Amino acid sequence: MLQGFRAASQSWLGKIVVTIVFGMLIVGLAIFGIGDIFRGGGSNAVATVGSTQISTEAVRTAYQNQLQRLARQSRRSLTPDQARALGLDRQVLGHLITEATLDQKTREMGLRVSDAAVIRLIQEEPAFKGPDGNFSVDAFRDTLRQAGLTEAGFVQEQRAVAARLQLAEAVTADLPVPLAAREAIHRYNAERRSAAVMTLPESAAGEVPAPTEEEITAFYNDRKGAFRAPETRTVSLLVLDPAALAKPDAVPEADARARYEAEQSKFGTPERRTIQQIVFPNEADAAAALERIRSGAATFEAVATERGLDAKALDLGTVTRAELYDPAVAEAAFALAPETVSAPVQGRFGSVLLRVTAVQPGSVRPFEEVAGQIRAEIARERAVDGLDKAHDAVEDERAGAKPLADIARARGLPLVSLPAVDAQGRDKQGNPVAGIPDKDTTLAALFRSEMGADNEALRTRDGGYIWYDVTHVDPAHDKPLAEVRDAVAAQWTADEIGRRLSAKAREAVERLDKGEAVEAVAASLGVEAREVGDLARNRGKDGLSTETVGRIFTTPVGKAGSAAAGSGRVVFRVTGATVPAFVATAPAAGGVEQQFRTALADDILAEYLADVQKQAGVSVNETLFRRAIGGES
Repeated sequence: MLQGFRAASQSWLGKIVVTIVFGMLIVGLAIFGIGDIFRGGGSNAVATVGSTQISTEAVRTAYQNQLQRLARQSRRSLTPDQARALGLDRQVLGHLITEATLDQKTREMGLRVSDAAVIRLIQEEPAFKGPDGNFSVDAFRDTLRQAGLTEAGFVQEQRAVAARLQLAEAVTADLPVPLAAREAIHRYNAERRSAAVMTLPESAAGEVPAPTEEEITAFYNDRKGAFRAPETRTVSLLVLDPAALAKPDAVPEADARARYEAEQSKFGTPERRTIQQIVFPNEADAAAALERIRSGAATFEAVATERGLDAKALDLGTVTRAELYDPAVAEAAFALAPETVSAPVQGRFGSVLLRVTAVQPGSVRPFEEVAGQIRAEIARERAVDGLDKAHDAVEDERAGAKPLADIARARGLPLVSLPAVDAQGRDKQGNPVAGIPDKDTTLAALFRSEMGADNEALRTRDGGYIWYDVTHVDPAHDKPLAEVRDAVAAQWTADEIGRRLSAKAREAVERLDKGEAVEAVAASLGVEAREVGDLARNRGKDGLSTETVGRIFTTPVGKAGSAAAGSGRVVFRVTGATVPAFVATAPAAGGVEQQFRTALADDILAEYLADVQKQAGVSVNETLFRRAIGGES
C-alpha cells in the first residue's frame, strides 16, 4: 500500500490525490478525538472554567489535604464512603472551581498584583516571623520545605490569592444594608412575649382501659415497622494497638531509672525563682554597672532607675527554668545564689544583669512511686515501634486463610467477639454493646462488609489496626406479635393518652378563643394557670420547652394554642408582645448590620461567580474526577 502511495505521488495529479487523502484522514482523526496524538497526549484537566484548567493533581492534593484535616479534627480516619456521604469530594471540587472562576476573571480584566504587594503579604504572615517578631528568611524556607512547596510556586499562588481577594472585595465592598431589613431583624431578635399557660398532665386523660385483642392486632398490623427487628451481625475483631503489644513488666529497671533521671521534672514540681533583670546595650556598660553595685556606689534598684526601668519592667516574675525564653538567662538565673547580682550575661536582647530575690524549691516523687508509670510509657513507645512489623505478620497469616481466633491466640492479642450487634451498636434487646473498639469507624465497616469477605484492616485513633470477620448476618425482620405484645400494648396506651389530651387541649383552646378566663378553664380541667413573661424566641424558660415557646411566637397576641410537653400537653394564651425601639447607633444594631452585610456579600459574590461561570462555560470530566479522589482505578 505504501509503495502504491509512493508511485502515485511521482506525478502532479497523484500528489494532489495523496494530499487530499491525508488531509481528510487528519481531519477525521481530529474529529474523532485522536488529534491528541499530534498534540502530545490527552487533557489532564478534571474541570475547566473558560480557559482556566483544574488539573488532576490539584484536585487530588486538595482532596487529600481536606481528608487529613477532618481526620485530625475528628481523631479518626474517614473511609471513601464516609467522605462521599459528607459531600467532601464535591465541596473540594466546588472550591477549586470558585478559585478558577476568579482566576479566569482576573486575567480577563488584566488584574495583577505587584511584586511589592506580594512581598508585603508574605512578610506579614505570622508563620514566617522569627523570635524577634520580624520576617525570617530561614523560617520562610523551613515552612515551605515542611509543606513540600517551592518558593516560586508559593509566590505564584500568593499572587493569585491576592488577585482573587481584590476582585471579590471589589464586588462586595461597601454594601448598604437597608434600614427596613435592619428593623425587621431587630424585631425578630428583640421581641419578647408573655403568655398564660396551663399544663395537662398524663393523668388528665383519665383512666385508659387496657386494649382489646382486636385493638392490639389492628394496631400491630398498622405499625409493624415500629416493632421491626434491625439487622444484626455476629463478628470477630482482632485488635492490634500499642496497648495490646506493650509489655511493661519486660522493661528493665535500668531503662526505667535512666528515663526517670532524664525526665525528673515530669514527676514533681520544678523549682521556681523570682528573677529581676536589667538590660544594657553592651557588655562594657553592664560590667561598669556591676562594679558600682559591688563597690556599694549604687544599688541594683538605683541602676534600674537610671536605665528607665520601674519595678514592673524590672521583674521577670516567679518562673521555672523552662518558662524563661532566653536559654542563657535561664542558665545563669538558676545557677545564681539568692540576693546576689550575676556577672554580665549575653542574652538574646543584649547584656543583662540578673538578681534572684526568692527561691521556691522543687520536689520530685521517688522512683519507686512512679516506676510503674515509667515502665508503661517505655513499653508503649516500644510497642509503637514494633506495630508495623506485627501488622505485617498478621497480614501474612491472614493471607494463609488462618482464622482470626487462631492468630489472636498464637500472638497473645485480644479477640473481641460480638454475638449480635446492629448498626447503632445495640444488641437484640436494644441495649448498648460494650467493648467495641473505635466504635463509629468499626460499626460502619462491619455493615459495609459481606459475610466471609476478606476485609482490609481498619486504622484506629491511636495508630493501631483492627481486623474483622462477619461470621453471621441476621437480616432485619418483622417481630411476631407474640414477641412484642407488651410493647404494642404500651404504645397503644401512650397513643390513646396523647389522643385524649389533644382533644382536651383543643377544647380548651376553643374556650379561650371565645373569651373565657384562663383561670376558669384551668379550674375546670383540675390544673392551675400561671403567667410566664419575658419569653425570647427559640429559648426555653420556666419549664416551657423551646418547641412550646416557638408555638407561642407563631400564635397571634390574644389567641390560644397548645403544644406537646413530654407525656403531657401545654395550653396557652398569648397575653402580650413587646419590641424595644430600634436604635441604629446601638452596638447590638451594629452587630446585626455586620452579620446581614456578610450574608448579603456572600449571596452577591455567589451570583457574580455563577454569572462568570455561565459566560465562560464550566465543564467537568467525571471520569478524571473519580480517579483523582480515588473512586476509580
